Amino acid sequence: MQTDPAGHFAAARALMVMINEMIDGAILVDRDVRIVWSNDKHVWFNDRLMAQLGFRSAADAIGQPVERVIPHSRMREVVETGRSLPLDIMRYGEHTLLVSRLPLRDERGEVIGALAFALKNSLTYLRPIADRFNKLQSRLTRVEQELAASRASQYTVENLIGFSPPMLQVKRLVRRAGQIRSAVLLLGETGTGKELVAQSIHASSDRAHRPFVAVNTAAIPETLLEAEFFGVAPGAYTGAGRQPRPGKFQMAHGGTLFLDEIGDMPLPLQAKLLRALQEREVEPLGSNQIVKVDVRIIAATSRPLAEMVRSGAFRSDLYYRLNVFPIQLPPLRERRDDLEILAPLFSERIAASLDQPMREFTPSALDALRQHDWPGNVRELANVIEQVYVRTEGERILAEDFADILPVAAIQPAVPPDRTRPLAEAMDGLERTLILEALEESRGNKLDAARRLGLSRTNLYAKLRKHGIPAQPDD
Repeated sequence: MQTDPAGHFAAARALMVMINEMIDGAILVDRDVRIVWSNDKHVWFNDRLMAQLGFRSAADAIGQPVERVIPHSRMREVVETGRSLPLDIMRYGEHTLLVSRLPLRDERGEVIGALAFALKNSLTYLRPIADRFNKLQSRLTRVEQELAASRASQYTVENLIGFSPPMLQVKRLVRRAGQIRSAVLLLGETGTGKELVAQSIHASSDRAHRPFVAVNTAAIPETLLEAEFFGVAPGAYTGAGRQPRPGKFQMAHGGTLFLDEIGDMPLPLQAKLLRALQEREVEPLGSNQIVKVDVRIIAATSRPLAEMVRSGAFRSDLYYRLNVFPIQLPPLRERRDDLEILAPLFSERIAASLDQPMREFTPSALDALRQHDWPGNVRELANVIEQVYVRTEGERILAEDFADILPVAAIQPAVPPDRTRPLAEAMDGLERTLILEALEESRGNKLDAARRLGLSRTNLYAKLRKHGIPAQPDD
């Protein structure tokens, strides 16, 4: 593959060349965690994977964020912290790799990038460790299924899918939130994945082995909220059990308490919650005993808390207590680049849940998704794709499959020429429409589409980039 123009990584590349026989693959990333070099051994850059990612060859991966090629890469962690990860076992597709990751520094000691390489035949020599690792992985899979209904965190930062700038910023903030113990306030529209982010923060913290307890304040009747939060003493009211019932604070002791939809909490309970946070103690309903609690608070809301404080609908002192480390979650319409990762991911999951073959997206189908505003965000996307599986048939998902699901405007591949539009803009729109139609008719085969359009394959790829049409792999 190619070298980086600045030449900062010449020594690292030379080292990798010298030990080429000892490794199965090596990559270099810059300080922005974009790939600048890889050796000729493509354990991470095989032709089939490149085609699935929309690249014509491994060379096209140069300049891409490393997560675009290796979704669960930890290179960003190395660059941001400056700490090496000298030995790590990772799974990549069908491979199990023993990987070393090292930060690269300039003469002033500043981190300018990172190097990662997979040791050749490492698992052959380390077979006992590998077998142990595989057994633990199998056990972990079973445990994760059993924990679905438990109080443990089910998600980590790796479950935050996306490589768009807004999502990369969210991942940075999540990692930072895991390193501190202050309260975190998650802000964002409904469906943006606030609980997933909350669990990722918990899993990144030193409380990861302790309970993660979530409570949706909007889903509990106001008369029951106090009992849910602080617990109930025996015989506190008619019908109360003889045994004390712990509240969410007691259940989350030592761990994390996630308060979802905090903006819907009634004002009287806000005052009691504030006292519990300040004093780190609760008083169960019907009891005179004080119970000490140690919880880390993560709150979330889709409502404008700052405006609610000004109008008196939310206590200012509680707001300031919660708004120590705010994280704004971007709506899906502001990170449309992530659709080409999210859509196939949901397609794979839904196909598995329905016991159906996975269906790939045609270019025009992905284009239809990009044109929708997604008021329901990621949750709406998952729902739309499930509807497609239930309502339609076929080997691939087409733009017309969304006809009865998305607004009509969203399934149009391009705006037709309009007399009120500039000629160049109208011509671009027509060209884009013709390209999408040719790709549809050729079932994504670039060579066949180029012949239909009277273009060379090189010119077709140039026009795909010009119009922002993803280069899906050929059939």
